[in-house]
Amino acid sequence: MSNLKETKLSSEIIFQGRLLDVRKDEVLLPNGKTSTREWINHPGAVCIIPILPNGKIALIRQYRYPVQSEMIELPAGKLDKGEKPEKCAKRELIEEIGYRSNKLTFLSHIHPAIGFANEKMWIFLAEDLEKTESKLDEDEFIELIPTNLENALEMIWSGKITDVKTIIGLLWAKRFLK
Repeated sequence: MSNLKETKLSSEIIFQGRLLDVRKDEVLLPNGKTSTREWINHPGAVCIIPILPNGKIALIRQYRYPVQSEMIELPAGKLDKGEKPEKCAKRELIEEIGYRSNKLTFLSHIHPAIGFANEKMWIFLAEDLEKTESKLDEDEFIELIPTNLENALEMIWSGKITDVKTIIGLLWAKRFLK
């Protein structure tokens, strides 16, 4: 078995923001040479597959500035400092779509961007939902799109849904909700 591990020799924070920081590390490679790794330190996040009382999945549409486009997604959000993923999922459901979940099931975790970020995302299925009032952040604008699972999957295959967490979440939903 080969050793592919890279060892950090030094690390510098290039940018420190509210959500994440950008780092530049010098690493020792398996062949004994050194190189540079630029990467984003992320606090982690959750993605939720909410099953509405009518059986549809609560997809959302929101504008995503980095890709300069409206995207169709599953509700999601970053972990607050010290926050457990389950608590974050419950909070984000209320904030983004105005529902409380009485049954939250962990399905999997993913690493959405391993080439440049350490983000870990937990995926949950949210069932037995009760309507509350949404509490969007003041800079958040979201449209709720209730969609049945088959139509949501067709949006993946037709290219209308390209967000990786949503694609993976919907494929997990297909497996779990047979």
